[in-house]
Amino acid sequence: MALDDDWVTVNEAVKLSGYNADHLRELIRDGKIDGHKFSIVWKVNRESLFSYLNKVQAQGEKRGPKPKN
Repeated sequence: MALDDDWVTVNEAVKLSGYNADHLRELIRDGKIDGHKFSIVWKVNRESLFSYLNKVQAQGEKRGPKPKN
């Protein structure tokens, strides 16, 4: 059974990630982060959120700096 600290509400995930709630819900639907409905509240698995954020950041670093015009 998962501990309560393993899950954060979508609103808490917004604060942690900087993404808006609609985008987080889309990531849940697409299976990119783990989300689950607890009663009437959707929650996001903290570990899957940070894993996704790290993956996105690493992909951005691979692209290199943007050229200046």
